[in-house]
Amino acid sequence: MHLTRSKITRRSQTRIPGVLPVRVRGKEASGARFEALAHTLDLTPTGVRLGAIRRELKALDTLVVLFRKRRIEFTVMWTKSMVEPKAGEHNREAHGEYQVGLQMVAQESDPWGLGVPHSNTPLAARAAAILSAA
Repeated sequence: MHLTRSKITRRSQTRIPGVLPVRVRGKEASGARFEALAHTLDLTPTGVRLGAIRRELKALDTLVVLFRKRRIEFTVMWTKSMVEPKAGEHNREAHGEYQVGLQMVAQESDPWGLGVPHSNTPLAARAAAILSAA
C-alpha cells in the first residue's frame, strides 16, 4: 500500500507574483515607529507578501502600505527572517531582512489600483496588469 500526502493549505486565494515598490509605515517589535521602502513579492485580493523589510515586526500589529496614491491598512500575519546565522551567532532576529505576510484590514475591490478585478479575471491577465504597473 502506498500512502500519499497531499499538501494541506490554509490559503483560500491564489498568490499572484508581482514586484511593486511600496512605502511601509508602522511600529517595530521594539515599539519604535518607522517608515521604510520595501516591495511586494506576491499579491492576493486580501493580502500581500512583502520583501526587503529591515525591521523586526510582531504578528497582529498594524502596518500601512502606500502604493502610488493609495493607502492600505494591513495586519501582520507572519514574519520570516531571510538571514542565516553566522558561525557563533545565536540571535539571528537581531538584524537583517524579513519577509512579511500581511492581511488587509478592510476589503477593497481593487486595492492596488491596477484596474483589473481580481475575482473574474484569469491569472495571466492579472499578472500582466501587475507587471505593467511596476
